[in-house]
Amino acid sequence: MSVNPSPDQFHELMVDDEPNLSDVMACVFGVQEHEVRTYQTLLETPASTVEELADELGRDRSNINRSLSTLREKGLATRKRRLLDGGGHVYQYTATPLSEARELMHETLDEWTAVVHHRIDEFDASPGE
Repeated sequence: MSVNPSPDQFHELMVDDEPNLSDVMACVFGVQEHEVRTYQTLLETPASTVEELADELGRDRSNINRSLSTLREKGLATRKRRLLDGGGHVYQYTATPLSEARELMHETLDEWTAVVHHRIDEFDASPGE
């Protein structure tokens, strides 16, 4: 996945006594709060269309499309095409189950910490560096 937690968000996460899902997802996946809200709405209403999400979240369809693209890139949502009776099709989106999203968060942080540990081990012991 190759996602690097934001240093600023990581710091904020560490000083917060009880970070919420939005805080953790923003840090680990680099997503915005509105994208987390889209994810949470998909958890509650699987197989939603862009139009349904736009109505539910009170946001423009183009913004919902961008949020869904980001969520799909991060592995947090899937899309299926449904054929309409009158012809044409519509895409329906479903959130990755929270249990799988938690696993993705663990994997992403494990990858990131492995890189940081490797970098630490590479530091030269020379004075002044």
